[in-house]
Amino acid sequence: MNEKLKAYNDKMEKTIHVLETEYGAIRAGRANPAVLDKIMVDYYGVPTQIQSMAAISVSEARILVIQPWDKSTLKAIEKAIQTSDLGINPTNDGSVIRIVFPPLTEERRKEICKSVRKQGEDAKVAIRSIRRDANEKLKAQKKAAAISEDEEKDLEEQVQKMTDKFCKKIDEIASAKEKEILEI
Repeated sequence: MNEKLKAYNDKMEKTIHVLETEYGAIRAGRANPAVLDKIMVDYYGVPTQIQSMAAISVSEARILVIQPWDKSTLKAIEKAIQTSDLGINPTNDGSVIRIVFPPLTEERRKEICKSVRKQGEDAKVAIRSIRRDANEKLKAQKKAAAISEDEEKDLEEQVQKMTDKFCKKIDEIASAKEKEILEI
């Protein structure tokens, strides 16, 4: 890969990484610790991630178990989960918190798939924006006589191939997530 395009390739890689992180937080009817990533607990006045204060494990396909290292934080963790947008009520037995994920309804699965497609499209828009920035930079370099016209065309072609590759990857990731969500 051309050194001039490495920064744009890295930006596109980051876009893919962000999309995969967002998809990881979408609950597909199975217990997945990533759904707790954005939930913050008020821990002695400091917003703290659940992962920083407890061991999280999947005991069964639909059950997530949260075992805090400090038992006095059980209520705070439970409250944070209840007030989050997860839409699931945790059960607290005094030593651990269990979150049971109910099976998703057909209607809910379709809503989630729409959201997955929208996030995929947003990621593609971000990739195309990176392509536009790269092409504008190449035009500016040509205008400043830093690169030749042939070199500009060659680099623009490489940027387009990169864009196509990453858009295809986004489509693959999105369709895999949709398949996972629609799986019963």
